[in-house]
Amino acid sequence: MAFNRQVFSQRAVTSVFFVAVMLAGLCWSNWSFLLLVLVIHAGCWVEYEQLYSAFRFPVRYMLLGFFYLSLSWTLFIDSKLHDPLAAVMSTSWPVLPLFVLACMWINDTMAYMVGSLIGRTPLSPVSPKKTWEGTIGGVVLTVLVAGYTLPAIVSSLLSVDAIMPLRTLDSYLMAFGAAVMGTAGDLFESKLKRMAGVKDSGRILPGHGGWLDRFDSLLWATPVVWLYARLFL
Repeated sequence: MAFNRQVFSQRAVTSVFFVAVMLAGLCWSNWSFLLLVLVIHAGCWVEYEQLYSAFRFPVRYMLLGFFYLSLSWTLFIDSKLHDPLAAVMSTSWPVLPLFVLACMWINDTMAYMVGSLIGRTPLSPVSPKKTWEGTIGGVVLTVLVAGYTLPAIVSSLLSVDAIMPLRTLDSYLMAFGAAVMGTAGDLFESKLKRMAGVKDSGRILPGHGGWLDRFDSLLWATPVVWLYARLFL
């Protein structure tokens, strides 16, 4: 997949606006966090309904949506309400949710760039533009960047007598799980779009498609990070 400067520029401009809105909503207050998640959740359901209504057994996919969409967003909210990192840092910021989002943004961006520059081997017929080179590059860079940065930020904001709640290994494993499952979520949504015969789930974000196109990775990554945090942090 050759690097397309025009497409990259459009995606970059949209991403800057998107990231600014997301950070403001997630970090301003508990109410803005909840409102933002509810709006995105509703947008995902609208687009998902448009996809599965074209399938042979729509009721099955409607029921699947409660796990695919609603459960994932519920766990995303819970990771804010019971955030072990934010608790020990004495901050109201949603540290764990922001970490998941950072992993998704790094993985998506790096996979696109690495795949555009050196990608040669198709990853899956479900998503022909994705390559093994881009996927591996995205996962590796996510682990290196997000996995290294999170412990550094947490330790820098701890009080002197606080116990460090996060091992570097924990951070690397969560970043790896988020990147791998995020890629799987991307492929899953691509399969749904192929079944429905559409290119994008929507057009709300220029260069990125719809709500599902933007959050498909997050929907699969959130349960993995949430579970790891519950078991090991």
